[in-house]
Amino acid sequence: MDSAPWGSLSTIRVRLTAALAAALLPVMILGVLQSAIAFRREAVQLREELAAASERSAATARARMEAADILLETLAPGSVGFNCAQRLAEVSQRIPGYQNLIRFDRIGRVACAGGTTPADPLRQTRPWFQRLAAGDSLVITRDAGAAYATVPALLAAVPARDRGVGFDGALVAVITLESLAPRTADRSLPEEAEVALADGEGKYINATDKEAFPVLPADWRAKALKQGSLVWYARDERGDRRVYSAAPLVGDELFVVLSARSGGLFTWATLNPLTSIVFPILTFILALVAVSVVTERVVIRWIAYLQRIAALYARGRLTVRPVQAEQAPPEIRDLAETLEDMADAIVGRDASLRDSLAQKDDLMREIHHRVKNNLQVISSLLNMQQRALSDPAARAAMSDTRQRITALALIYRALYQGPDLKRVDLRAFLEELTAQLIAADGPQGAQVRTDIHVDDLVIDPDRLAPLALFAVEAVTNAQKHAFAGRGGALTVNFIVRGEEAELEISDDGEPPEDALTSSGVGRTLMTAFGRQLRGRSEVVRNAAGGVTARLIFPTPTEDHGNRRSAPRGNQAAA
Repeated sequence: MDSAPWGSLSTIRVRLTAALAAALLPVMILGVLQSAIAFRREAVQLREELAAASERSAATARARMEAADILLETLAPGSVGFNCAQRLAEVSQRIPGYQNLIRFDRIGRVACAGGTTPADPLRQTRPWFQRLAAGDSLVITRDAGAAYATVPALLAAVPARDRGVGFDGALVAVITLESLAPRTADRSLPEEAEVALADGEGKYINATDKEAFPVLPADWRAKALKQGSLVWYARDERGDRRVYSAAPLVGDELFVVLSARSGGLFTWATLNPLTSIVFPILTFILALVAVSVVTERVVIRWIAYLQRIAALYARGRLTVRPVQAEQAPPEIRDLAETLEDMADAIVGRDASLRDSLAQKDDLMREIHHRVKNNLQVISSLLNMQQRALSDPAARAAMSDTRQRITALALIYRALYQGPDLKRVDLRAFLEELTAQLIAADGPQGAQVRTDIHVDDLVIDPDRLAPLALFAVEAVTNAQKHAFAGRGGALTVNFIVRGEEAELEISDDGEPPEDALTSSGVGRTLMTAFGRQLRGRSEVVRNAAGGVTARLIFPTPTEDHGNRRSAPRGNQAAA
């Protein structure tokens, strides 16, 4: 038997380990808390720095866009007329990040522009143009409906107004997104920081290092808009752990995303706090290993050995001796000696019990043998008395009685000759009983053929006696009325059908008219035997023209495990 598993809470190994763990646990918890606090302090500081940097970067970009608003409002009154395109081109060239300055009239046509402007027949219906016409003082959008620049850009537009007509068109500045992104050389950013711009759908527009930016979280946009900035940890495309921060740049359409390397537990910044937990953990592990090894060598190994010895004793191998326990500690040796003494006591007791059982079996066999002999003596006396009688009726009555006694004697012989003193194999018994009955009182010169089919059943004597006597009466009636002077065929069937068993004895003779209605001693005994077995008996005419005696009774439940369903036939002739 193997030693007790680790999963059991009642084993010695687990209890000693739990005690040591409880003793060392406060030290380990203190080291863990110290390291966790130091590491959390560093992480919080990094998060705060990155969030502040992203907000500053977004504020800087927004300031540039507000400056574009002021510039456009300044240029709007004089953005039409002579040399309009030249003036707008000079302004866009002098200010970094401006791709183009465009003046549209009230229906969206280009009045003048500092550079090439794409055609857009639906410009007047674009949402940004409609907002300006509705009264918005500044509209910033990335979805202008047409490509106004060769690089990612956004449009900043202000309305142009005339005192006579009101809305008189729009002045638009095309600003590249690259000019709005913060520079990695900014000292306010953490070391090794990377910068990217993302739209509201989470797609990166540009980035200083594309592999440093993974897919944005599912709810990043809503949190960034609600909190002003969002900070989270993730792994980049190279598998490195980094910390990220996102802040809105233009409403909910454009965001700036910053990325910085996140220090792990083994960075130089956390090496000093880490030592406060490494040493307690190492001490804890070494102590547990030491206790486990000592417990295994001194206690568990010997307990497992004694368990194997006890398992051998449980299987009946009581001659095995725990000789290896001589090398065990004194307590284990004492326990081994106790097991050995117990085995010796069991061996002695088993020997005594076997002797007693053998004597009992011999006594029971002798009793059955003597009962059988006494019944045979009675049968012989009845046979002698039968020969001395001259009255045929008396001789027949004496013969019937002798056959019943012979059947009882056969039961006792089957008991003391069989392997079990309490039960008899019904198949062999019925075969022998039928053969004896036909051979003993069969008609002279007439041959009786027997056909016996018996399902396997081992039955006790209390049920076998009425069953055998019923068979005696049925076979005797067949010999008297069916086979007299001519012979015939006798069929004996015993069938087990689940909870009921059926004994059926049939002949093919020509019975008298009163064979089914007779109420003699034989018929009375057959009815009584059926009631004794808590069943029922009947006598009916069969298809061959003869008589069938049938006994139906409950199948002995204690013998269900000894039955087999396949019947076996036996042909004999007498």
